[in-house]
Amino acid sequence: MPLNEFKKIYDAVFPTIYRVAWRIAGSEEAAEDLCQEAFIRFYEKNIVFSSIDEAKYWLIRVVKNAALNYAKRKQYEIKVYERAFYEDFRTQNSGESDLLNKEKRRDVSAALEKLPKNLREVLALKEWGELNYKDIGRVLGISEGNVKVRVFRAREKLQSLLKADYGD
Repeated sequence: MPLNEFKKIYDAVFPTIYRVAWRIAGSEEAAEDLCQEAFIRFYEKNIVFSSIDEAKYWLIRVVKNAALNYAKRKQYEIKVYERAFYEDFRTQNSGESDLLNKEKRRDVSAALEKLPKNLREVLALKEWGELNYKDIGRVLGISEGNVKVRVFRAREKLQSLLKADYGD
């Protein structure tokens, strides 16, 4: 693959797959690493796609799977460290607004983790990957209608989980 074509695909696709990786992995550094690994795999395999969109879908699938594996490993590592060292991983914040924002993010992340994998995936691709229903269907190999149903159910379930936490 010519380098200029690779750069064109990289420039067009990187922001999207980065957002997907970051949302699933929960870490900027990990998201960058996962994206770079996906592009290295793409380059080494010398895959030729008919369009940038086809390359984008392939890269999203690669990054999504890698990020899910990373998140699983990370959860396992945290549990092992907690058991081994009984450490408290909470951080002290000086500002009240910083504390409230972190609590909200934590609550949303915890609620997202409670969602079934199929609902969590579509929500991550829709909200953070900024993909439309048709593109999500292509990435996951399901119909557009099924994507719409899953996104709706994911949002409803997330809302009910957050209401239960806040008592609204």
